[in-house]
Amino acid sequence: MKKAFILLSSLVALSCSTRPEVALLPAANFEGTIDGHAVSLYTLKAGDIFLQVTNYGGRVVSTFVPDRDGTYEDIVVGRATLKDYVETEGEKYLGACVGPVANQISGGRFTLDGETYELPVNWKANCLHGGVDGLCGVVWDVVSACDTSIALHYLHKDGQESFPGNLDITMTYSVNEDNEFTVRYKATTDKKTPVNISHHPFFCLAGEGNGTCEKDILWINASRYTPIDSLNIPYGELADVTGTPFDFRTPHAVGDSIGSKHPQMLNENGYDHNWVIDRKTEKGIEPICSLYDPDNGRMVEVFSDQPGLQLWSGNNPVPGDHGKNGVEFVNHYSIALETQHFPDSPNHPEFPSVTLSPGETYTHTCVYRFSVK
Repeated sequence: MKKAFILLSSLVALSCSTRPEVALLPAANFEGTIDGHAVSLYTLKAGDIFLQVTNYGGRVVSTFVPDRDGTYEDIVVGRATLKDYVETEGEKYLGACVGPVANQISGGRFTLDGETYELPVNWKANCLHGGVDGLCGVVWDVVSACDTSIALHYLHKDGQESFPGNLDITMTYSVNEDNEFTVRYKATTDKKTPVNISHHPFFCLAGEGNGTCEKDILWINASRYTPIDSLNIPYGELADVTGTPFDFRTPHAVGDSIGSKHPQMLNENGYDHNWVIDRKTEKGIEPICSLYDPDNGRMVEVFSDQPGLQLWSGNNPVPGDHGKNGVEFVNHYSIALETQHFPDSPNHPEFPSVTLSPGETYTHTCVYRFSVK
């Protein structure tokens, strides 16, 4: 029995000693205060996932998962320090929580119960992702944190960025032994208001800075999408994807169609569109899409209870902008998979409603499941 115990202990020690190294960011890089609120970095780990989160904007700063050979890479684009997030003139939404209304609101204006609200215009002629700060430019309160989850809270006050109502938001990030990263939102309001909160990951399955998303194999469970005008605003049509660059019902490489001359592809030099998910239930958590890197075997599958998926293909990066490893962003350097309601929903009564009333609770669950094949 004693020999068996010694042998088992040796095997455990050997297993631990050969575990791949994961180059996590130092917590000190994110220690600071913004507007008098403390900011820190938190590390979650379970299964094969190591995930780092800061309460500044609820950002996922890094996500380490292995490839088919067990080699770990950080597969989300982010910045190395809190200072970089605050001061860099480049991509603003890396890994952040966006809202209270994600995506575009046409002209920065909507009408609710006969009253018109004028919002900040911060992208083209529209209000994007909640305005100048939105939910990505504020410090969230940390309600609780442990090795596998973190709960964050923020009160988006009545009149903030000109949105009505005190919107009380709780957001939970968690990881589990099934290699799932789950995002859960819950919100209530004291005045009728639009709500469409989303997570904005920038995936690069080869590892941040290691090429583009063009070789990745994409599947989207959607037979329709919402065409947009030159200002990224939907016409209101739910168009058939058949015979267009938007048909990913049969998985194929993003690069097969990203250079298409289809009029919808010329607006943004790639994808920045909403797909209408072919849902089987009204509120169940269902498979939305998957992304697979055939070179290293990494895959992310996305599950959600939302009606839409916004996909952005890393178009037109700001010259000189770069991520944590210092590699400059190239066109199509990553791919964002955002589960949400449709763009400009407050101005499209024909779309699923995003209006939240007092006494109701907004909920949204999104699951990113990582695997290799």
